[in-house]
Amino acid sequence: MHPNLCPNIVFFFFFTILGLIARVGAIGMNWGTTASHPLPPPKVVELLKSNNITKVKLSDADPLVLQALSESNIGVTVGIPNTMLRSFNSSKKAAESWVHDNVTRYFSNGGSGVRIEYVAVGDEPFLQRYGEQFLPFVIGAATNIQAALIKANLEGKVRVVVPCSFDAFLSESNLPSKGHFRSDVNKTMIQLLTFLSKHNSPFFVTISPFITLHQNKNISLDFSLFKETAHRHNDSRRTYKNSFDLSYDTLVNALWTVGFPKIDIVVAQIGWPTDGATNATSSVAETFMKGLTNHLRSKLGTPLRPRDPPIEIYIFSLLDEDQRSITTGNFERHWGVFTFDGQAKYHVDFGQGSKNFVNAQNVEYLPAKWCVVNNNRDLSNATASATEACSVADCTALSPGGSCFNISWPGNISYAFNSYYQQHDQRPDSCDFGGLGLITTVDPSVDNCRFSVELRTSRSDSLHQSCYFQWTTLLTTTLVCFLRFTW
Repeated sequence: MHPNLCPNIVFFFFFTILGLIARVGAIGMNWGTTASHPLPPPKVVELLKSNNITKVKLSDADPLVLQALSESNIGVTVGIPNTMLRSFNSSKKAAESWVHDNVTRYFSNGGSGVRIEYVAVGDEPFLQRYGEQFLPFVIGAATNIQAALIKANLEGKVRVVVPCSFDAFLSESNLPSKGHFRSDVNKTMIQLLTFLSKHNSPFFVTISPFITLHQNKNISLDFSLFKETAHRHNDSRRTYKNSFDLSYDTLVNALWTVGFPKIDIVVAQIGWPTDGATNATSSVAETFMKGLTNHLRSKLGTPLRPRDPPIEIYIFSLLDEDQRSITTGNFERHWGVFTFDGQAKYHVDFGQGSKNFVNAQNVEYLPAKWCVVNNNRDLSNATASATEACSVADCTALSPGGSCFNISWPGNISYAFNSYYQQHDQRPDSCDFGGLGLITTVDPSVDNCRFSVELRTSRSDSLHQSCYFQWTTLLTTTLVCFLRFTW
């Protein structure tokens, strides 16, 4: 070999490896605030920084959250709720006003401010259960937000994306090579991909091995958890060892089918819940997260995109949210890596420099008081009272497979009473229940079933109430089915 070739080969090898490393983006977190008593934003930012989490995705543009993120040097994706899409589609001025108030006002240009990287137009507007509710407005809204960013001299600094739901692409035969977008969104998806490519923006997508496991009888738990012993799925000459690669390549083929085979992909949501359903536990979630991070760290990519992993990935989610919609399932309120009060449920190395998470510090709680059933009273009407409490409060831990599913009667009645009592800021009248409730200073928690004490928060009671009653009808219908108060 010619001696001058050796240095060239070394440099080529070095920069190839460097390029592969660069392709593996940071692991960020989804930070949702759909909670009755959210952890104060400054505390959440402390939690992010203490765990070296450098990217965060928001579902909206809450001023208190953005103020807390100022000067944190955390890369931020701000979200636009689906309910705003119609307005932004029809009005450039509305889009310009939103960008001014929620991006320009906070944007950091190398100094103080918020390091806003993306604006996410809509919150998974392609979800199948939405039908065409938001579909006609997505492209127009994204176009007008992009125009507003250009007018604000933020083009190229802040990129526009549209989060795609896990059910927008599919394969009837469960083979990635047959992957395609749903027929009802296919035309809009081509328009979106054309828009994203024009502005050099990545494709944001949710991948949900947990929901796939629950909906697909051909997917096993071991396959979802990256277990080496899992039965492998073959697709022609390609072999799939885990559910993530199977879903990811189904998307890749769908992108290829509509003419965008090379577009960058960001996994905007991926996670595993810890309560509210079978297989939704902290230990299973830890196994999944370790499998996912090890897989990403291997830089192997997937069979259709070898050594080309997603450029970024956002874990869903940072904290539990007790006011999230449970239309999909009761597990929806338990996606957090941390509990609602910022305490780690398990430990895994997300590349934050330590295998152990750092908990939120100096958290302020309401007094150590709980509301339980008064065993000295006639409890014949207790079931009705508990069902009524759960129509407003969060009783999802009582569902089959949940952490409190196996507590005996009347312990489950007490859980319902306490959930209502805590969400109403421990007001004495919120533990009445026709004389069936009793306030105690003795923690009634049993084994893994935690009777929570809510956080002390500055948010007004009226704001809490508006959130509580949003889902009353839905919860009443659902909870009557699964609450087994007569055990």
